[in-house]
Amino acid sequence: MGAGHSVVAVDNFITGSPDNLRQLDGHPQFRFIQADVTQPGWDAGIAAEQFEYVWHLASLASPVDYLKYPLETLETGSTATRNLLEVARRCRAAFLVTSTSEVYGDPLEHPQTEQYWGNVNSIGPRSCYDESKRFAEAITMAYHRVHGVRTAIARIFNTYGPRMALNDGRVVPAFVDQALRGEALTVFGDGSQTRSFCYVSDLVEGLIRLMHSGFHEPVNLGNPAEMTMLQFAESIQAKTGTQSRIVFRPLPQDDPKRRRPDITRAKQVLDWEPQVPFDEGMALTIEYFSSLVPA
Repeated sequence: MGAGHSVVAVDNFITGSPDNLRQLDGHPQFRFIQADVTQPGWDAGIAAEQFEYVWHLASLASPVDYLKYPLETLETGSTATRNLLEVARRCRAAFLVTSTSEVYGDPLEHPQTEQYWGNVNSIGPRSCYDESKRFAEAITMAYHRVHGVRTAIARIFNTYGPRMALNDGRVVPAFVDQALRGEALTVFGDGSQTRSFCYVSDLVEGLIRLMHSGFHEPVNLGNPAEMTMLQFAESIQAKTGTQSRIVFRPLPQDDPKRRRPDITRAKQVLDWEPQVPFDEGMALTIEYFSSLVPA
């Protein structure tokens, strides 16, 4: 909207919150429709509109959410993706879908490049999320090949920042919430598994560049700076000043042991790499969560 565009947003709030839209109330360039994009008639309010861009960011990305709503998660990757591709096809619009590093499963290649086909358990408890995204990529490429839709696929790695839900279940809100409440920080396994954390503004910049790039194959978007879960827990202890101790719990099934993006393609195609240092991004995130947790 800052660039002059008008935006129509659609969400059913299965995991999102209307509070995240409060700052847009009454904005002349913004319209919100509460609807489920997997259901017939969801597009009644936009059937006559023309769009330049279609952004498919809908997903239940947290393990807590997709394990609670596995069927809805699968529908979001399949039915919703096709419905939004049809909007793009009708409008001759550019289309971007947010996929995930989870398409690599518990990777045997490190770091992960876009050419790696992955090591995914297609019937495991995480498969509803992994396979929904793999299907979303497949149908997106099919629409590009068959109908000539201008498509883009972003494979997002761990992203964090303000407006995440405290009960999200992912490691950033979980650790920060526990630390601010003085509760023990729960580390799964022995804490040697790794993740790479990208601040949300960096990710958004990558998505915008990808949408306008004309590049159709998947592009990793994430921060290649890797740390263990134990290192991350210790950094949260230091940054919050908590007296919380660290406790260890069994590793969930199919939990990836190492996760780090190779962003060579993003650098070459998008001239993109993360700019926000971890300490700066985490300070902003902790500040936001501090406003939600009672002192």
